[in-house]
Amino acid sequence: MSGFFGSISTDDCVSDVFYGTDYHSHLGTKRAGLAFYSEKKGFQRAIHSLEDGYFRNKFENDIAGFKGNMGIGIISDTEAQPILVTSHLGRFAVAMVGKIANISELEERFMNMRRTFAETSQGSVNPTELVAMMIAEGEDFVSGIKNVFDQVKGSCSMLILTKDGIIAARDRLGRTPVIIGKKANGYGVSFETCAFPNLGYEIEKFVGPGEIVSLTARGYQQLCKPGEKMQVCSFLWIYYGYPPSFYENINVDECRYKCGAALAKNDTAEADFVAGIPDSGIGHAMGYSNVKGIALKRPYAKYTPTWPRSFMPQNQNMRDLVAKMKLIPNNSVIKNKRGIFLDDSIVRGTQLKDNVQDLHRAGIQEVHMRIACPPLTYPCEFLNFSRSRSNLDLATYKAVEQLEGKEVTDMAEYSDSNNPKYHAMVEQIRKNLDLTTLKFQKLEDLVDAVGLPKEKLCTHCWDGSSYF
Repeated sequence: MSGFFGSISTDDCVSDVFYGTDYHSHLGTKRAGLAFYSEKKGFQRAIHSLEDGYFRNKFENDIAGFKGNMGIGIISDTEAQPILVTSHLGRFAVAMVGKIANISELEERFMNMRRTFAETSQGSVNPTELVAMMIAEGEDFVSGIKNVFDQVKGSCSMLILTKDGIIAARDRLGRTPVIIGKKANGYGVSFETCAFPNLGYEIEKFVGPGEIVSLTARGYQQLCKPGEKMQVCSFLWIYYGYPPSFYENINVDECRYKCGAALAKNDTAEADFVAGIPDSGIGHAMGYSNVKGIALKRPYAKYTPTWPRSFMPQNQNMRDLVAKMKLIPNNSVIKNKRGIFLDDSIVRGTQLKDNVQDLHRAGIQEVHMRIACPPLTYPCEFLNFSRSRSNLDLATYKAVEQLEGKEVTDMAEYSDSNNPKYHAMVEQIRKNLDLTTLKFQKLEDLVDAVGLPKEKLCTHCWDGSSYF
Protein backbone atom coordinates (compact mmCIF):
# COMPACT_ATOMS: atom_id res chain seq x y z
CA MET A 1 0.00 0.00 0.00
CA SER A 2 1.01 3.65 -0.26
CA GLY A 3 -0.39 6.96 0.96
CA PHE A 4 -0.11 10.52 -0.34
CA PHE A 5 -0.74 14.09 0.76
CA GLY A 6 -0.78 17.38 -1.10
CA SER A 7 -1.25 21.02 -0.18
CA ILE A 8 -1.77 24.27 -2.07
CA SER A 9 -1.79 27.54 -0.19
CA THR A 10 -1.43 31.31 -0.38
CA ASP A 11 1.53 30.81 1.97
CA ASP A 12 4.47 28.43 1.99
CA CYS A 13 3.12 24.87 2.36
CA VAL A 14 6.34 22.89 2.90
CA SER A 15 5.66 22.06 6.55
CA ASP A 16 2.08 21.00 5.81
CA VAL A 17 3.20 18.58 3.10
CA PHE A 18 6.03 17.29 5.29
CA TYR A 19 3.82 16.53 8.30
CA GLY A 20 0.80 15.53 6.22
CA THR A 21 2.86 12.94 4.37
CA ASP A 22 4.38 11.72 7.64
CA TYR A 23 0.85 10.88 8.83
CA HIS A 24 0.87 8.14 6.15
CA SER A 25 3.88 6.28 7.57
CA HIS A 26 1.70 3.31 8.54
CA LEU A 27 0.95 2.69 4.85
CA GLY A 28 4.48 2.32 3.47
CA THR A 29 7.84 0.91 4.46
CA LYS A 30 10.20 1.26 1.50
CA ARG A 31 10.31 4.64 -0.26
CA ALA A 32 9.11 8.19 0.27
CA GLY A 33 9.28 11.37 -1.74
CA LEU A 34 8.33 15.06 -1.72
CA ALA A 35 7.91 17.49 -4.60
CA PHE A 36 7.24 21.25 -4.50
CA TYR A 37 6.80 24.09 -6.92
CA SER A 38 7.50 27.80 -6.55
CA GLU A 39 7.84 30.49 -9.20
CA LYS A 40 11.34 31.36 -8.01
CA LYS A 41 12.80 27.87 -7.56
CA GLY A 42 10.62 25.88 -9.97
CA PHE A 43 10.17 22.18 -9.23
CA GLN A 44 12.08 20.66 -6.33
CA ARG A 45 12.10 16.99 -5.37
CA ALA A 46 13.67 14.54 -2.92
CA ILE A 47 13.30 10.77 -2.59
CA HIS A 48 14.68 8.56 0.18
CA SER A 49 14.62 4.93 1.26
CA LEU A 50 12.75 4.22 4.50
CA GLU A 51 14.19 0.76 5.00
CA ASP A 52 16.72 2.01 7.53
CA GLY A 53 15.00 4.96 9.21
CA TYR A 54 12.01 7.23 9.81
CA PHE A 55 10.37 9.47 7.21
CA ARG A 56 10.94 12.57 9.37
CA ASN A 57 14.62 11.88 9.90
CA LYS A 58 15.21 11.23 6.21
CA PHE A 59 13.62 14.49 5.02
CA GLU A 60 14.48 16.97 7.80
CA ASN A 61 17.52 18.31 5.94
CA ASP A 62 15.63 18.53 2.64
CA ILE A 63 12.71 20.60 3.85
CA ALA A 64 15.00 23.35 5.07
CA GLY A 65 15.84 24.08 1.43
CA PHE A 66 12.39 23.56 -0.09
CA LYS A 67 10.18 26.53 -0.96
CA GLY A 68 6.74 26.57 -2.48
CA ASN A 69 3.06 27.24 -1.98
CA MET A 70 2.10 23.86 -3.46
CA GLY A 71 3.52 20.39 -3.11
CA ILE A 72 2.84 16.68 -2.87
CA GLY A 73 4.34 13.84 -0.87
CA ILE A 74 4.02 10.07 -0.78
CA ILE A 75 5.11 7.12 1.33
CA SER A 76 5.21 3.89 -0.64
CA ASP A 77 5.61 0.16 -0.11
CA THR A 78 6.96 -0.20 -3.62
CA GLU A 79 8.56 2.24 -6.05
CA ALA A 80 10.41 5.53 -5.66
CA GLN A 81 8.14 8.51 -6.39
CA PRO A 82 6.97 11.23 -7.11
CA ILE A 83 8.17 11.04 -10.71
CA LEU A 84 9.15 14.39 -12.24
CA VAL A 85 8.79 14.59 -16.03
CA THR A 86 8.79 17.08 -18.89
CA SER A 87 6.27 16.59 -21.70
CA HIS A 88 4.10 18.51 -24.19
CA LEU A 89 1.78 19.12 -21.20
CA GLY A 90 4.63 20.95 -19.46
CA ARG A 91 6.72 19.90 -16.51
CA PHE A 92 4.83 18.00 -13.81
CA ALA A 93 5.28 15.62 -10.88
CA VAL A 94 3.02 12.64 -10.23
CA ALA A 95 2.51 10.37 -7.24
CA MET A 96 0.40 7.22 -7.52
CA VAL A 97 -1.29 4.83 -5.08
CA GLY A 98 -2.37 1.49 -6.50
CA LYS A 99 -1.27 -1.58 -8.41
CA ILE A 100 -0.94 -2.09 -12.16
CA ALA A 101 -1.80 -5.75 -12.70
CA ASN A 102 -1.14 -5.57 -16.44
CA ILE A 103 2.17 -3.72 -16.15
CA SER A 104 4.05 -6.18 -18.39
CA GLU A 105 1.51 -5.70 -21.17
CA LEU A 106 1.74 -1.90 -20.92
CA GLU A 107 5.53 -1.99 -20.76
CA GLU A 108 5.62 -4.04 -23.95
CA ARG A 109 3.31 -1.56 -25.69
CA PHE A 110 5.64 1.33 -24.91
CA MET A 111 8.73 -0.67 -25.84
CA ASN A 112 7.16 -1.43 -29.21
CA MET A 113 6.76 2.33 -29.61
CA ARG A 114 10.52 2.62 -28.89
CA ARG A 115 9.93 4.55 -25.69
CA THR A 116 12.57 4.69 -22.96
CA PHE A 117 12.11 4.01 -19.24
CA ALA A 118 14.52 5.87 -16.97
CA GLU A 119 13.29 4.76 -13.53
CA THR A 120 13.32 1.28 -12.01
CA SER A 121 11.36 -0.39 -9.24
CA GLN A 122 12.74 -3.57 -7.69
CA GLY A 123 14.51 -4.45 -10.94
CA SER A 124 11.53 -3.70 -13.16
CA VAL A 125 9.74 -0.73 -14.69
CA ASN A 126 8.64 1.93 -12.21
CA PRO A 127 4.79 1.87 -12.25
CA THR A 128 4.56 5.61 -11.51
CA GLU A 129 6.79 6.43 -14.47
CA LEU A 130 4.52 4.28 -16.61
CA VAL A 131 1.52 6.29 -15.34
CA ALA A 132 3.33 9.54 -16.18
CA MET A 133 3.95 8.30 -19.72
CA MET A 134 0.29 7.40 -20.16
CA ILE A 135 -0.77 10.83 -18.85
CA ALA A 136 1.52 12.47 -21.41
CA GLU A 137 -0.26 10.59 -24.22
CA GLY A 138 -3.30 12.82 -23.65
CA GLU A 139 -4.05 16.16 -25.26
CA ASP A 140 -4.43 17.59 -21.75
CA PHE A 141 -4.24 16.31 -18.19
CA VAL A 142 -7.87 15.19 -18.07
CA SER A 143 -7.63 13.11 -21.24
CA GLY A 144 -4.26 11.79 -20.05
CA ILE A 145 -5.72 10.66 -16.72
CA LYS A 146 -8.66 9.05 -18.48
CA ASN A 147 -6.13 7.26 -20.67
CA VAL A 148 -4.57 5.81 -17.51
CA PHE A 149 -7.96 4.72 -16.21
CA ASP A 150 -8.82 3.09 -19.53
CA GLN A 151 -5.58 1.13 -19.78
CA VAL A 152 -4.71 0.14 -16.21
CA LYS A 153 -6.07 -3.10 -14.81
CA GLY A 154 -5.82 -3.02 -11.04
CA SER A 155 -6.08 0.37 -9.38
CA CYS A 156 -4.61 3.84 -9.64
CA SER A 157 -5.29 7.04 -7.67
CA MET A 158 -2.95 9.95 -8.27
CA LEU A 159 -1.84 13.47 -7.42
CA ILE A 160 -0.32 15.61 -10.17
CA LEU A 161 1.66 18.74 -9.32
CA THR A 162 1.82 21.33 -12.10
CA LYS A 163 2.93 24.97 -12.16
CA ASP A 164 -0.76 25.93 -12.18
CA GLY A 165 -1.94 23.81 -9.25
CA ILE A 166 -2.64 20.26 -8.09
CA ILE A 167 -4.82 17.74 -9.89
CA ALA A 168 -6.28 14.91 -7.81
CA ALA A 169 -7.77 11.84 -9.49
CA ARG A 170 -9.31 8.90 -7.69
CA ASP A 171 -9.08 5.37 -9.06
CA ARG A 172 -11.73 4.59 -11.68
CA LEU A 173 -13.51 2.21 -9.28
CA GLY A 174 -12.53 4.11 -6.15
CA ARG A 175 -10.51 1.29 -4.61
CA THR A 176 -8.41 3.80 -2.67
CA PRO A 177 -9.61 7.10 -1.17
CA VAL A 178 -8.87 10.70 -2.09
CA ILE A 179 -10.19 13.36 0.28
CA ILE A 180 -9.99 17.15 0.02
CA GLY A 181 -9.49 19.27 3.13
CA LYS A 182 -9.88 23.02 3.59
CA LYS A 183 -8.22 25.62 5.81
CA ALA A 184 -8.18 29.41 5.85
CA ASN A 185 -5.25 29.83 3.46
CA GLY A 186 -5.79 26.93 1.07
CA TYR A 187 -6.57 23.26 0.50
CA GLY A 188 -5.11 19.86 1.19
CA VAL A 189 -5.71 16.52 -0.47
CA SER A 190 -5.01 13.25 1.28
CA PHE A 191 -5.38 9.48 1.38
CA GLU A 192 -5.92 9.59 5.16
CA THR A 193 -8.16 12.20 6.81
CA CYS A 194 -6.18 11.70 10.04
CA ALA A 195 -3.58 13.99 8.41
CA PHE A 196 -6.00 16.94 8.48
CA PRO A 197 -6.95 17.94 12.07
CA ASN A 198 -3.55 18.80 13.55
CA LEU A 199 -2.65 20.81 10.44
CA GLY A 200 -5.81 22.88 10.67
CA TYR A 201 -7.78 21.29 7.80
CA GLU A 202 -11.42 20.25 7.89
CA ILE A 203 -12.85 17.60 5.59
CA GLU A 204 -14.31 19.37 2.57
CA LYS A 205 -15.03 16.64 0.00
CA PHE A 206 -14.75 12.89 -0.54
CA VAL A 207 -13.65 12.55 -4.15
CA GLY A 208 -15.76 9.96 -6.00
CA PRO A 209 -14.60 6.97 -8.07
CA GLY A 210 -13.03 8.14 -11.31
CA GLU A 211 -13.54 11.80 -10.37
CA ILE A 212 -10.88 14.34 -11.33
CA VAL A 213 -10.50 17.60 -9.40
CA SER A 214 -8.13 20.56 -9.83
CA LEU A 215 -7.09 22.60 -6.80
CA THR A 216 -5.72 26.08 -6.35
CA ALA A 217 -5.25 28.07 -3.16
CA ARG A 218 -8.61 29.75 -3.79
CA GLY A 219 -10.77 26.72 -4.51
CA TYR A 220 -11.27 23.51 -6.44
CA GLN A 221 -13.03 22.58 -9.64
CA GLN A 222 -14.45 19.28 -10.85
CA LEU A 223 -12.84 18.32 -14.16
CA CYS A 224 -14.55 14.94 -14.51
CA LYS A 225 -17.65 13.66 -12.75
CA PRO A 226 -17.48 10.47 -10.65
CA GLY A 227 -18.67 7.16 -12.02
CA GLU A 228 -21.61 5.25 -10.61
CA LYS A 229 -19.72 2.02 -9.83
CA MET A 230 -17.42 1.73 -6.82
CA GLN A 231 -15.24 -1.06 -5.45
CA VAL A 232 -13.59 0.60 -2.45
CA CYS A 233 -11.23 -1.74 -0.58
CA SER A 234 -12.87 -3.14 2.57
CA PHE A 235 -9.47 -3.58 4.21
CA LEU A 236 -9.21 0.19 4.55
CA TRP A 237 -11.55 -0.11 7.51
CA ILE A 238 -10.47 -3.54 8.74
CA TYR A 239 -6.69 -3.14 8.59
CA TYR A 240 -4.99 -0.40 6.56
CA GLY A 241 -6.65 2.74 7.87
CA TYR A 242 -5.55 4.75 10.87
CA PRO A 243 -8.26 4.78 13.60
CA PRO A 244 -9.29 8.49 13.39
CA SER A 245 -9.60 8.45 9.58
CA PHE A 246 -12.80 8.51 7.55
CA TYR A 247 -13.47 6.97 4.14
CA GLU A 248 -16.80 7.62 2.42
CA ASN A 249 -17.57 9.51 5.65
CA ILE A 250 -17.32 6.26 7.65
CA ASN A 251 -14.85 6.20 10.56
CA VAL A 252 -12.26 3.43 10.72
CA ASP A 253 -12.39 2.72 14.45
CA GLU A 254 -16.20 2.82 14.60
CA CYS A 255 -16.23 0.15 11.91
CA ARG A 256 -13.75 -1.94 13.90
CA TYR A 257 -15.92 -1.65 17.03
CA LYS A 258 -18.85 -2.98 14.99
CA CYS A 259 -16.78 -5.84 13.59
CA GLY A 260 -15.75 -6.89 17.09
CA ALA A 261 -19.32 -6.55 18.33
CA ALA A 262 -20.59 -8.76 15.49
CA LEU A 263 -18.04 -11.45 16.38
CA ALA A 264 -19.13 -11.31 20.01
CA LYS A 265 -22.87 -11.65 19.47
CA ASN A 266 -22.84 -15.30 18.43
CA ASP A 267 -19.78 -16.41 20.39
CA THR A 268 -20.06 -18.82 23.31
CA ALA A 269 -16.39 -18.87 24.35
CA GLU A 270 -15.70 -18.07 27.99
CA ALA A 271 -12.55 -16.22 28.99
CA ASP A 272 -10.84 -14.11 31.63
CA PHE A 273 -9.91 -11.29 29.26
CA VAL A 274 -10.26 -9.93 25.74
CA ALA A 275 -7.25 -8.53 23.87
CA GLY A 276 -6.46 -7.02 20.49
CA ILE A 277 -3.34 -7.97 18.54
CA PRO A 278 -1.61 -4.56 18.19
CA ASP A 279 -2.32 -2.30 16.48
CA SER A 280 -5.26 -2.90 14.15
CA GLY A 281 -6.83 -5.59 16.34
CA ILE A 282 -7.38 -3.20 19.25
CA GLY A 283 -10.52 -1.51 17.90
CA HIS A 284 -12.04 -4.90 17.08
CA ALA A 285 -11.26 -6.10 20.62
CA MET A 286 -12.94 -3.04 22.15
CA GLY A 287 -16.16 -3.81 20.28
CA TYR A 288 -16.03 -7.45 21.32
CA SER A 289 -15.29 -6.63 24.96
CA ASN A 290 -18.14 -4.11 25.19
CA VAL A 291 -20.71 -6.64 23.96
CA LYS A 292 -19.49 -9.61 26.02
CA GLY A 293 -18.71 -7.69 29.19
CA ILE A 294 -15.31 -9.37 29.49
CA ALA A 295 -12.43 -7.20 30.64
CA LEU A 296 -10.23 -5.72 27.92
CA LYS A 297 -6.58 -6.29 28.83
CA ARG A 298 -3.15 -5.99 27.25
CA PRO A 299 -1.21 -9.27 27.33
CA TYR A 300 1.11 -7.83 24.69
CA ALA A 301 2.67 -4.38 24.72
CA LYS A 302 3.99 -3.05 21.43
CA TYR A 303 7.44 -1.53 21.76
CA THR A 304 7.59 1.36 19.29
CA PRO A 305 10.52 3.62 20.33
CA THR A 306 13.14 1.61 18.42
CA TRP A 307 11.02 -0.76 16.35
CA PRO A 308 8.85 1.48 14.14
CA ARG A 309 6.76 -0.03 11.37
CA SER A 310 8.93 1.82 8.86
CA PHE A 311 11.92 -0.35 9.81
CA MET A 312 11.43 -3.55 7.81
CA PRO A 313 14.59 -5.42 6.70
CA GLN A 314 14.77 -7.16 3.31
CA ASN A 315 15.76 -10.51 4.76
CA GLN A 316 12.72 -12.64 5.71
CA ASN A 317 14.39 -14.09 8.81
CA MET A 318 15.21 -10.58 10.01
CA ARG A 319 11.64 -9.43 9.27
CA ASP A 320 10.31 -12.26 11.40
CA LEU A 321 12.70 -11.31 14.20
CA VAL A 322 11.69 -7.63 14.04
CA ALA A 323 8.00 -8.57 14.15
CA LYS A 324 8.70 -10.68 17.24
CA MET A 325 10.81 -8.02 18.93
CA LYS A 326 8.03 -5.43 18.71
CA LEU A 327 5.57 -7.37 20.91
CA ILE A 328 6.51 -7.93 24.54
CA PRO A 329 4.31 -10.39 26.49
CA ASN A 330 3.06 -9.53 29.97
CA ASN A 331 3.08 -12.78 31.97
CA SER A 332 1.02 -11.24 34.77
CA VAL A 333 -1.97 -10.98 32.44
CA ILE A 334 -1.33 -14.26 30.62
CA LYS A 335 -0.39 -16.95 33.14
CA ASN A 336 -3.16 -19.45 33.99
CA LYS A 337 -5.73 -17.32 32.14
CA ARG A 338 -8.10 -17.87 29.23
CA GLY A 339 -7.91 -15.19 26.54
CA ILE A 340 -9.99 -14.14 23.53
CA PHE A 341 -7.78 -12.42 20.96
CA LEU A 342 -8.97 -10.19 18.11
CA ASP A 343 -6.95 -9.63 14.94
CA ASP A 344 -7.76 -8.01 11.61
CA SER A 345 -6.89 -11.00 9.41
CA ILE A 346 -4.75 -14.10 8.97
CA VAL A 347 -2.56 -13.91 5.88
CA ARG A 348 0.32 -16.38 6.17
CA GLY A 349 -0.17 -16.95 9.90
CA THR A 350 3.59 -17.05 10.57
CA GLN A 351 3.70 -14.14 13.00
CA LEU A 352 0.46 -15.19 14.68
CA LYS A 353 1.82 -18.68 15.27
CA ASP A 354 4.90 -17.20 16.92
CA ASN A 355 2.68 -15.03 19.13
CA VAL A 356 0.59 -18.04 20.15
CA GLN A 357 3.72 -19.99 21.04
CA ASP A 358 4.80 -17.08 23.24
CA LEU A 359 1.42 -17.19 24.98
CA HIS A 360 1.75 -20.91 25.68
CA ARG A 361 5.27 -20.41 27.01
CA ALA A 362 3.90 -17.71 29.32
CA GLY A 363 1.43 -20.21 30.76
CA ILE A 364 -1.88 -19.31 29.13
CA GLN A 365 -4.62 -21.92 29.50
CA GLU A 366 -6.72 -21.19 26.42
CA VAL A 367 -6.25 -19.10 23.27
CA HIS A 368 -9.47 -18.23 21.44
CA MET A 369 -8.73 -16.34 18.20
CA ARG A 370 -11.40 -14.19 16.53
CA ILE A 371 -10.65 -12.69 13.11
CA ALA A 372 -12.42 -9.51 11.96
CA CYS A 373 -12.78 -10.65 8.34
CA PRO A 374 -13.49 -13.94 6.56
CA PRO A 375 -10.63 -16.27 5.52
CA LEU A 376 -8.48 -14.93 2.67
CA THR A 377 -9.20 -17.38 -0.12
CA TYR A 378 -8.44 -15.16 -3.15
CA PRO A 379 -5.10 -13.28 -3.43
CA CYS A 380 -5.54 -9.53 -3.95
CA GLU A 381 -5.25 -8.44 -7.57
CA PHE A 382 -5.88 -4.76 -6.94
CA LEU A 383 -3.81 -3.36 -4.05
CA ASN A 384 -1.11 -5.92 -3.20
CA PHE A 385 -2.80 -6.94 0.05
CA SER A 386 -1.92 -10.57 0.89
CA ARG A 387 0.77 -10.51 -1.79
CA SER A 388 2.86 -13.68 -1.75
CA ARG A 389 5.30 -15.46 -4.00
CA SER A 390 2.88 -18.39 -4.00
CA ASN A 391 -0.74 -18.95 -3.03
CA LEU A 392 0.53 -21.71 -0.77
CA ASP A 393 2.06 -19.02 1.43
CA LEU A 394 -1.50 -18.13 2.51
CA ALA A 395 -2.77 -19.94 5.59
CA THR A 396 -5.98 -20.93 3.77
CA TYR A 397 -4.25 -22.54 0.78
CA LYS A 398 -1.80 -24.33 3.04
CA ALA A 399 -4.66 -25.79 5.10
CA VAL A 400 -6.61 -26.86 2.00
CA GLU A 401 -3.53 -28.56 0.53
CA GLN A 402 -3.14 -30.47 3.79
CA LEU A 403 -6.79 -31.56 3.58
CA GLU A 404 -6.83 -32.41 -0.13
CA GLY A 405 -3.29 -33.72 -0.48
CA LYS A 406 -2.72 -31.38 -3.43
CA GLU A 407 -2.79 -27.70 -4.33
CA VAL A 408 -6.34 -26.47 -4.97
CA THR A 409 -6.99 -23.55 -7.30
CA ASP A 410 -10.78 -23.32 -7.07
CA MET A 411 -11.53 -22.03 -3.56
CA ALA A 412 -15.26 -21.38 -4.05
CA GLU A 413 -16.41 -24.16 -1.70
CA TYR A 414 -13.87 -23.11 0.93
CA SER A 415 -15.14 -19.51 0.76
CA ASP A 416 -18.72 -20.47 1.63
CA SER A 417 -19.22 -20.39 5.41
CA ASN A 418 -22.18 -22.76 5.03
CA ASN A 419 -20.10 -25.42 3.29
CA PRO A 420 -18.56 -28.27 5.35
CA LYS A 421 -15.29 -27.74 3.46
CA TYR A 422 -15.09 -24.21 4.88
CA HIS A 423 -15.34 -25.54 8.44
CA ALA A 424 -12.74 -28.24 7.72
CA MET A 425 -10.35 -25.55 6.44
CA VAL A 426 -10.88 -23.37 9.51
CA GLU A 427 -10.31 -26.36 11.78
CA GLN A 428 -7.05 -27.16 9.95
CA ILE A 429 -5.86 -23.55 10.34
CA ARG A 430 -6.72 -23.77 14.05
CA LYS A 431 -4.57 -26.89 14.42
CA ASN A 432 -1.71 -25.34 12.45
CA LEU A 433 -1.69 -22.30 14.73
CA ASP A 434 -2.16 -24.29 17.97
CA LEU A 435 -5.31 -22.39 18.96
CA THR A 436 -8.03 -23.52 21.37
CA THR A 437 -10.75 -22.18 19.06
CA LEU A 438 -10.78 -20.11 15.86
CA LYS A 439 -13.64 -18.18 14.30
CA PHE A 440 -13.73 -15.79 11.35
CA GLN A 441 -16.14 -12.93 10.67
CA LYS A 442 -19.05 -13.66 8.35
CA LEU A 443 -18.92 -11.58 5.18
CA GLU A 444 -22.43 -10.19 5.65
CA ASP A 445 -21.51 -8.99 9.16
CA LEU A 446 -18.39 -7.28 7.83
CA VAL A 447 -20.42 -5.51 5.13
CA ASP A 448 -22.95 -4.40 7.76
CA ALA A 449 -20.12 -3.07 9.96
CA VAL A 450 -18.74 -0.93 7.12
CA GLY A 451 -22.21 0.33 6.26
CA LEU A 452 -21.94 0.51 2.46
CA PRO A 453 -23.88 -1.68 0.00
CA LYS A 454 -21.87 -4.79 -0.83
CA GLU A 455 -21.73 -3.90 -4.52
CA LYS A 456 -19.77 -0.76 -3.60
CA LEU A 457 -17.15 -2.71 -1.62
CA CYS A 458 -14.25 -4.76 -2.93
CA THR A 459 -14.58 -8.12 -1.13
CA HIS A 460 -12.44 -10.05 -3.60
CA CYS A 461 -10.08 -11.49 -0.96
CA TRP A 462 -12.98 -13.41 0.55
CA ASP A 463 -15.32 -14.29 -2.29
CA GLY A 464 -13.51 -13.52 -5.55
CA SER A 465 -16.37 -11.24 -6.63
CA SER A 466 -14.60 -8.04 -7.66
CA TYR A 467 -13.62 -6.91 -11.12
CA PHE A 468 -11.33 -4.60 -13.09
